[in-house]
Amino acid sequence: MFTRRGILLASIAAGVAVSGRNAHGKAAQPATPVNFEVPAGACDCHTHIHADPEKFPFFAGRVYTPELASPQDMSELHRALGVERVVIVTPSVYGTDNSATLFGMRARGPTARGVAVIDDKTPESDLDAMQKDGFRGIRLNLATGGINDPNVAKQRFQAAVDRMKSRGWHVQLYTTLPLIAAIKDLVLASPVPAVFDHFGGANAALGVEQPGFADLVELVKSGKAYVKISGAYRASKLAPDYPDVVPLAKMLIAANPDRIVWGTDWPHPNSVTPPGQKITDVTPLFQIDDGSVLNQLALWEPDAAICRKILVDNPARLYGFG
Repeated sequence: MFTRRGILLASIAAGVAVSGRNAHGKAAQPATPVNFEVPAGACDCHTHIHADPEKFPFFAGRVYTPELASPQDMSELHRALGVERVVIVTPSVYGTDNSATLFGMRARGPTARGVAVIDDKTPESDLDAMQKDGFRGIRLNLATGGINDPNVAKQRFQAAVDRMKSRGWHVQLYTTLPLIAAIKDLVLASPVPAVFDHFGGANAALGVEQPGFADLVELVKSGKAYVKISGAYRASKLAPDYPDVVPLAKMLIAANPDRIVWGTDWPHPNSVTPPGQKITDVTPLFQIDDGSVLNQLALWEPDAAICRKILVDNPARLYGFG
């Protein structure tokens, strides 16, 4: 069991700076100690690895180039947070090359699972190998990819479900509430779970009445979909505590606490290349204090038993941790 004092001492031993930057000056490390008892087996369900591009080259068709974030940096993060398990998701900058994600998973061993990006050219033999390596889902990125057509979203989701149903993998979607509303019936009929990133793309400033949020809540309530209460900084502009995210989080948790998982979204990539820069220019990572982020969970859900579901039980079921 991780105590607040133990986590703070681990943070100090790791040399965590008040600025939130690590010794490499890239991916953020926690500046705030965790203020509640993190249960054993807790899982960060949304992270990425940005490995050495000489060994793991970025996809030529990417829309941004991130700073690097290594497995060692990630392990430092999780030691400070008191989090044992991790799910590493292939980011859009690698296209359908999942090598960097696998590199990160192997560095963590049996406490890691992966979510891959594939296309219709990915052979079943590759999926077989990924299953043995610990991949348990595929990701459709409809946000960074700029897909706003509901018909395209429906086609891509259904094609993903058709490929995953024999494996029992889930389909993870980074998308928007209007597209979630458009595919709701397909999700309800799906033989595999859908997993929505980052509050389903909700805009916290628009509150729980915004179009599409009720559809997301309905899917969670049905048990057919999971939501990652992750990346609050993507939903809200009210850093560092994101108070306008609270009603969204509470409503989703209340709808079905068995279908909520938590994640940092570390190393917090900025997927928008700044004006005047080329896509190949490095765009700095957002500097987010993940200690403060984890503390928000205890505010969104003060019941320790439900927090345990979110941090331990639900990820164990969804990602197949022993």
